[in-house]
Amino acid sequence: MFNRQQSGRKRSYQVRKTGVKDENIDRQITVIHSAIALKLVSANLKGDDAYIKQVLAVLEQRRDEGRMGYGAFLTWWSIMELIDQPDVFVAAIVEDSPRMRKLRRRTPFVGILTEEERQNALEQDSLGNLPDLKTLY
Repeated sequence: MFNRQQSGRKRSYQVRKTGVKDENIDRQITVIHSAIALKLVSANLKGDDAYIKQVLAVLEQRRDEGRMGYGAFLTWWSIMELIDQPDVFVAAIVEDSPRMRKLRRRTPFVGILTEEERQNALEQDSLGNLPDLKTLY
């Protein structure tokens, strides 16, 4: 047996187990969420709250069915309450933290973007042409 196997010491650091594939998927998910956030902000600025009601209904349904933990529910609900502060709202949705990356993988924003909008967001990101939030207001 090797010495490192025998030592039995616990590492005081966390070994990152994500690869390039996971990082690329997270990047694409973040781009899609950025497009979702911009669409929600745009609709809210026009006085249309249908998307917001849809997201809140999904959150409540997932919580009630036990498909979402209370912490995740509170996080998304709190973010939705920031919709009247566009910069803060978008920043919260696309925050680059392990927790938000995990939460975005089980997004409550189902059905907000059409397939065409989703593909367009990914294409615009690959070209470096995502719209700026400031163009909405």
